[in-house]
Amino acid sequence: MTTMAIAILTDLVAATVLAVGLYYRRHRRRDLMFAYLALNVGVLAVATALGSAQAGVGLGLGLFGVLSIIRLRSDPISQAEVAYYFSALALGLIAGLAPIAWWATPAFSVLLLTVVVVADHPRWARRSRTLVLTLDTAILEPIELQHTVAHTVGGRVQRLDVREVDLVRDVTVLEVVYVPVDGMQPRRVPMQVPSLVAS
Repeated sequence: MTTMAIAILTDLVAATVLAVGLYYRRHRRRDLMFAYLALNVGVLAVATALGSAQAGVGLGLGLFGVLSIIRLRSDPISQAEVAYYFSALALGLIAGLAPIAWWATPAFSVLLLTVVVVADHPRWARRSRTLVLTLDTAILEPIELQHTVAHTVGGRVQRLDVREVDLVRDVTVLEVVYVPVDGMQPRRVPMQVPSLVAS
């Protein structure tokens, strides 16, 4: 009983640190912060209930696999946010399956949080930025595309991931990772304001 209490308390603290202390402070999305906390507590409750029925580790891994299919399909999220998603899920499973040793849950939780702290530290991507860009022209030539994107965002392009090139609508949709360059201003597209006066 003491081991289970330590596991649950450790999970609640670790999930709060993960969702509020790390994710929200760095990424500022309140909706996903709430989703991570709710997911963690839900997985903890289900894993604890199944674990008490002597279901075994196999069922816990099966639960992990089933829940991993749910990816909030209505709202695209970045790979970093997916990592937080699985971390919240893993913390709940670790605590819910409650290993025999009382120190196992705190140790694994600290290990997981340490990996997240280091891997998602702003120092690793100090100046690089990522955005999804839609160009009002269809460009198939890689060099021309990179040149156009660099002038559009006002920086040095590190990676381009073309998602769509529509020759009919004359549109290019891509994800770009770039580093802003001092003195290089992004190209501004003038906003078209419709006239309210009838001609």
